[in-house]
Amino acid sequence: MTMLSTNGDLRQQTADMFTRKKRIALAVPAVIFAYFVYVFIAFDVAGLADRARMDNARTLVADAYSYKTHVARDNRDAELLFAIEGSRAGTYPAGEYPEWVSVDGTNMVVDLGGGNFVRYLDDTLVTFESPDFDTITLQLVDDVVVTNLPDPAPSWVNASDTRVSITTDAGRLTYTRSKAEVFRYSNGWELFFFTLASPYHGAGLVDILAGPQLDDSRSNIVGAWQDFWGNTLWRHTDVMWALGETVLMAFLGTFGAAIIALPLAFLAAKNFAPVVAVRFAVRRVFDFVRGVDGLIWTIILSRAFGPGPLTGALAILVTDVGGFGKSFSEALENVDEKQIEGVQSTGAKPIQRYRFGVIPQVTPILLSQILYYFESNTRSATIIGAITGGGIGLFLTQAMQTQNDWEKVTYYIILIVIMVMVMDTVSGWLRRKLIKGDGEGH
Repeated sequence: MTMLSTNGDLRQQTADMFTRKKRIALAVPAVIFAYFVYVFIAFDVAGLADRARMDNARTLVADAYSYKTHVARDNRDAELLFAIEGSRAGTYPAGEYPEWVSVDGTNMVVDLGGGNFVRYLDDTLVTFESPDFDTITLQLVDDVVVTNLPDPAPSWVNASDTRVSITTDAGRLTYTRSKAEVFRYSNGWELFFFTLASPYHGAGLVDILAGPQLDDSRSNIVGAWQDFWGNTLWRHTDVMWALGETVLMAFLGTFGAAIIALPLAFLAAKNFAPVVAVRFAVRRVFDFVRGVDGLIWTIILSRAFGPGPLTGALAILVTDVGGFGKSFSEALENVDEKQIEGVQSTGAKPIQRYRFGVIPQVTPILLSQILYYFESNTRSATIIGAITGGGIGLFLTQAMQTQNDWEKVTYYIILIVIMVMVMDTVSGWLRRKLIKGDGEGH
């Protein structure tokens, strides 16, 4: 009777267990679904489509791999201007202009390709001719931009009494009270190597290496090298210096934090700091500096010490002291006491016991952590530099804020990716070399 009762209880318990598991299996998808519904509502996913500006997105993507040539005429004095990216360094010399522009005095015709033409005529009159739409006329009359656009205007036209913008795949025409300006897109990064003022602009590699001397005062190789690094539009020298600043910020912050955290880690380890109050206080300091995000420390320190790369290095240092302190103290708590006792048996003093009995045991972990943080901080220093005004991050934010230098944004991002890849490779090689004693890649 007792055995039958026990078997019955076991069957009942098994049935209850399967019932609970079934309920959990049904509840988990319901909870996940409810969570996603909450996210959908809280983050207004439905309104994302209304807020999205696909025209801006297309413009930004196009700017990333192409450049704009500005062709403008002042509506007050009829002065003509031709400039790549509207930059002073990219301004064409007097009497020169792109081959797709025809100039006759203060009048000119701009060929946008695909049968699209912009004509600059007398008395501030500008016409836009397209095979897909009637000719659009624009003129400044009594300080008002007058057009023959229908009402409503086409979706690719944005018009008001003070400004008209016509956007096509071939280019963009903007007409305001001050000027009429055409932006014509072309693939590539124009003037990346040499500006228009350089005698090497338009010269190929063969011309520079084996061709006739292009500058009487310099050899082709020396002159091309100087003009490339002295390019005032792309600022290659300043950009490379900024990359060095970014790596230096990461280096100073990471290794400075390691130097500070190591002695403090002894005070946070149970086997080296028997006083509970000291150990508790040091650990809470680690938790505090580690709990505050690095960007917050960056903002605080930039207000305290002003902008600059050193402020960025301090922000990395303060943040990493907490992370290093925690990992170092945990490594110290797991050291082999027998090695320490062996060193102590030789009559070694406490400092010597730490030097020869403790440090050799934790060195692989310390180096691994330091190199990993250094690699990670190289990326973080880009964002920190954008806040403190140092390194490549400053160049990146400046290019983004101008809204017309997105090809430079692409250039900086490519350099950042290359920098991170190099740091990853070097860090991995050092870890194998110093920790495992293997200098060859795998």
